[in-house]
Amino acid sequence: MRLDKFLKVARIIKRRTVAKEACDAGRVSVNGRTAKAGYEVAVGDELTVRFGTSVLKLAVTDIADNVRKEDAADMYEIISRERTTEL
Repeated sequence: MRLDKFLKVARIIKRRTVAKEACDAGRVSVNGRTAKAGYEVAVGDELTVRFGTSVLKLAVTDIADNVRKEDAADMYEIISRERTTEL
């Protein structure tokens, strides 16, 4: 599954276009490397997403095309959530 689609389906980012823009801007990395929106996500990948002053690190645990809102959080496991003071 494409990285931008995973971020949207897992409800980490609300819209796929916003997820694509975040990837293109270099705010999303996979396994320590900056990734483009078309990167194929696999189970076990470690994602780092930067939202303004927050950094969210998570591990991919499941990949599915259609997921109910209640089950979206089962697609990943949060490793850490940090707040930074720099922009």
